[in-house]
Amino acid sequence: MSNPGGGLGFLSAPPAKPRLPQQEVERLYPRLRMQVFAGIFLGYAGFYLIRNNLTLVSALMKNQGLMTDLEYGIIANAVLLAYGFSKFFSAVVSDRANARYFMPLGLALSALMNFVVAFVPAVAASVSLFASVMFLNGWVQGMGWPPSGRILVYWFSTRERGWKTSIWNCAHNVGGAGVGAAAALALEMTGNDWRSAFWFPALIALGVALLTFVLLRDRPEAVGLPPIEEYRDDPAKVEVRDEAVHRMGIWGVIRTYILTDRTIMLLAVCNVFVYTLRYGVLNWIPIFLHDVRGADIADGITGFAVFELAGIVGTLLCGWLSDRVFNGYRTGAGKVFLGALAAAIAVYWLLPAAAPIWISIVMVAIIGGLIYGPVMLIGLQAIDLSPRAVCGQAAGFTGLFGYVLGATLASSGVGLMVHHFGWDFTFVALILCTVVAWVLMAMVGKQERALMEAHDLRCNDLKCNGQEAAPKT
Repeated sequence: MSNPGGGLGFLSAPPAKPRLPQQEVERLYPRLRMQVFAGIFLGYAGFYLIRNNLTLVSALMKNQGLMTDLEYGIIANAVLLAYGFSKFFSAVVSDRANARYFMPLGLALSALMNFVVAFVPAVAASVSLFASVMFLNGWVQGMGWPPSGRILVYWFSTRERGWKTSIWNCAHNVGGAGVGAAAALALEMTGNDWRSAFWFPALIALGVALLTFVLLRDRPEAVGLPPIEEYRDDPAKVEVRDEAVHRMGIWGVIRTYILTDRTIMLLAVCNVFVYTLRYGVLNWIPIFLHDVRGADIADGITGFAVFELAGIVGTLLCGWLSDRVFNGYRTGAGKVFLGALAAAIAVYWLLPAAAPIWISIVMVAIIGGLIYGPVMLIGLQAIDLSPRAVCGQAAGFTGLFGYVLGATLASSGVGLMVHHFGWDFTFVALILCTVVAWVLMAMVGKQERALMEAHDLRCNDLKCNGQEAAPKT
């Protein structure tokens, strides 16, 4: 087989190796599956150590006269926009690259950008230069998700991927907690030198990048193992050979499997509304609780924290349900979560002003647990419902819509609605977003159901569910 990423030099996806003896396959496959999963979990957590550390020291820098609120907003938005675009464009390269090199390289480059912020004085002295460096940081940060999605598709089959993806998705919570601890330790060691919140986590991230390189392997065929669909007798929902995809060229792939693919476009638009809900609630928790519920700052911070922590539980539950209860039908789990989310947002909004503040915080936790399930599922559906050689681009395209459009609506859009029309109007709009997301996901579900029926027919032909696969022609 020709090397599909041959134009990428050392980053190119490695060619398939001759098949190992069956005894060796049985010995290696389980170990390598655990190993590569640990690699993408630790690697993706590492990206969150150095994504946007400016948030942690923004108040400190403001007190030292190094930036204003407006300047902070400009710099932070540069990271968000760059990451949204890079999540798709980096995936175009990642789908043809060696995940073992691509992911650690992105993490190392992001660490380098954080070192530049910390050790080049001119960066902190210029808003435009600071924003430019952070834009570059956001761009290389986009090299984390696509190779992770590639590993999940190539090493884990359809009927187990929901649970595995939900576990992996918790890596961002681990990394988010880790950066807080690392930055706090660094500031304490350096007497509140804001630069340490950049260079100390970056040092840790470099170590994580090295460990990720040691653990990762690109795909089973590159180490002499059979494809995961053959190994687990579990055919993919969409079966298109990698070679056929790569022969189409980059633009041909984007046109055929992204821009004119109804399912991917529906998922992308759905992601706009899901991200609007995610950040439309999360970003405004402290302000809403303070202005409407009369909470103090500590209560607002608590609400922010429990939203994220509950997201871990919700993500795991949603992935488990999609595999075990809905048997790989992701839309079923997504509709359940989105329906419950609409009800939870309504309760959060309509609570009496005199209700104890802990009830509002409990509702925030419930909302957080419910929203992160669909956030995870949309990326999972994108890789499930695309040829495996296109998985990164498909998921990246939905992420592009979510971050660039959804997050913008959640920040500027919610701010404008609250300012001009008040909180009641804003909550009605958020509930309508939930309804629209539910409808769009239901539309995706029709296509997913048709593909699953075809998947079950192929599975029956292969004598799935632990029985010996029929010989392939």
